[in-house]
Amino acid sequence: MSATEGQHSSNKGSRAQPRAGVGRPPSAFRIGDPLNGRIYVAIALTVFLLLFFVWWLATATGWVKPIFLPSPGAVWDKMVELTLNGTLLADAGISIYRMLIGFAIASALAIPIGIMIGCFKTWEAAIEPFVDFVRYMPVVAFVPLTILWAGTSDIQKFVIIFIGTFFQQVLMVMDSVKRVPPDFVGLGRTLGLSETKILRRIVLPSSLPGIWDTLRISLGWAWTWLVLAELVAATSGLGYRIVVSQRYFQTQTIIGYILLLGLLGLLTDQTMKALERVFFRYSSRH
Repeated sequence: MSATEGQHSSNKGSRAQPRAGVGRPPSAFRIGDPLNGRIYVAIALTVFLLLFFVWWLATATGWVKPIFLPSPGAVWDKMVELTLNGTLLADAGISIYRMLIGFAIASALAIPIGIMIGCFKTWEAAIEPFVDFVRYMPVVAFVPLTILWAGTSDIQKFVIIFIGTFFQQVLMVMDSVKRVPPDFVGLGRTLGLSETKILRRIVLPSSLPGIWDTLRISLGWAWTWLVLAELVAATSGLGYRIVVSQRYFQTQTIIGYILLLGLLGLLTDQTMKALERVFFRYSSRH
């Protein structure tokens, strides 16, 4: 066999070798590999159970005094008591109402403004610098002003949630719109579509999954700013109950309400994730 034939044979052999990673089963230690749904849930539950065990162990052995960290049983009993007398449901109901209204107002304004900024440079020049300017102002600094403007009413809570979420949402929506490939827009113009139709048929479907992610992330911010507003100026709600409990050293209530806030946040976040898979099946992430 000649050298040329030998080289040709060697090249064929090297081309026949599979690429690294192709055909291998998914691995938990390889970047980007998927994970079975049951394994995912099992790992998540295991982490929660371990944290719960550490909490129970710290209180059962006396490492931490109950005044600083009550036992899981004490917290559970207190939450049951507050549920039976209606206090917990009333506090949760008013806080959920305030959060949803404030978040809805901010989102209803931020989404169209963010879309327009992402599409048109004129809008971007007119609005983005101002949004960047305001979003670096600490929300906490506005609390005294909002109390002066609206007292301790629900309107004050809506304003705090709006300030804390709206300006961030605008920029995140803008970024989602800007990530639409320019070739898609160019194809629409080639097909003779008007700017309105390009926006409705190309830009919006392409950017909606990212906009939905923006809503999911900013929903957590809305909970944070709501509790801040209720901690400072409120006569009802989850944050108000935490402040009252702190005055009387009712640590069980404080811990229980903090856990309740985490649970509410987890439920809303997972609901948003589930709805994303339903609404945006065409997205490449699914």
